[in-house]
Amino acid sequence: MEVDGVYASVDPTVVRSIPIQSRRQRALHQFTQQTLPACKPVLTPASVITTFFLLGLIFVPVGFITLRASRSVVEIVERYDADCLPEEFRGNKMSYIADSSIPKNCSRTLKVPKNMKAPIYVYYQLDNYYQNHRRYVKSRSDTQLLRGLQTNDTSLCRPEEFANGHPIVPCGLVAWSLFNDTFTFSRGASELRVDRKNIAWRSDRDHKFGKDVYPYNFQNGSIIGGGKLDPTVPLSDQEDFIVWMRTAALPSFRKLYGRIEVDLDMDEEITVDLMNNYNTYSFGGKKKIVLSTTSWIGGRNDFIGFAFMFVGSSSILLSLVFMLLHVKNPRTYGDAAYLAWNKKGISG
Repeated sequence: MEVDGVYASVDPTVVRSIPIQSRRQRALHQFTQQTLPACKPVLTPASVITTFFLLGLIFVPVGFITLRASRSVVEIVERYDADCLPEEFRGNKMSYIADSSIPKNCSRTLKVPKNMKAPIYVYYQLDNYYQNHRRYVKSRSDTQLLRGLQTNDTSLCRPEEFANGHPIVPCGLVAWSLFNDTFTFSRGASELRVDRKNIAWRSDRDHKFGKDVYPYNFQNGSIIGGGKLDPTVPLSDQEDFIVWMRTAALPSFRKLYGRIEVDLDMDEEITVDLMNNYNTYSFGGKKKIVLSTTSWIGGRNDFIGFAFMFVGSSSILLSLVFMLLHVKNPRTYGDAAYLAWNKKGISG
């Protein structure tokens, strides 16, 4: 028997399978030729102009509202690494920061520009600090942070893997370079309490840092890095360390230090007593302390608002341009004269 030009046996199984294969071939043919049923909207000039104009009407107000919310955030930013350097060490910064016998205490005064409603978030900001460097980011052991000495997979922590012949917990350059400047705030004669609980992500505390993992042999090697950790407190409760271990993507970043739970009034002066311990002088970095309120979009970020306004205004401008072009050179819908094979000089 011949089916579609192909001879088949009399086997009834094969005969029954032929129509199914033919249907599959037809379906495949429709798919490859893009003739399957689908929504194929016709983009007329009116629909395109209307779409761009409506996008502009939506994006511009959203951008304005977002920008206004961002500008409502009150920030105080104070750089202190340069001013907290004693005059006699201005020409040799490394000798100052490396000598533990030299006092590192410093005092700065911050003036509140506007009323700041609680909670007021305290950040430290580091500039020209590349936490996203490949070798730096890889120098850690997430398994060890969760399981402690139960794991032997610490090869990525080099060169901060062992100290005095014993494993380091937590190991790696990220932990080794822990930020260790401290800040104390006061208003007049009274101290402003800084709440340092719940500053890290809950998912990090519960799932990435072990509740029974304690710092062991940390900062005991020949090269001392940043801050130290309390060996009697598990890593899951040392939130300043957890915040530091979430590395930043850009060379200028802020990390949460704590929260002030009282309001600050305009023109009020806040005294910050700090310890200038962290070494940013060796690589030309900058250290700043930041006090900031928040809005419904979070901290201050003007980029989102400007981006919405730019896209919205561009859409409105494009809609006007398309409308002028359509009015100047209108085209009849379905005119076959515009087809390529009907134009002069093109043979079909």
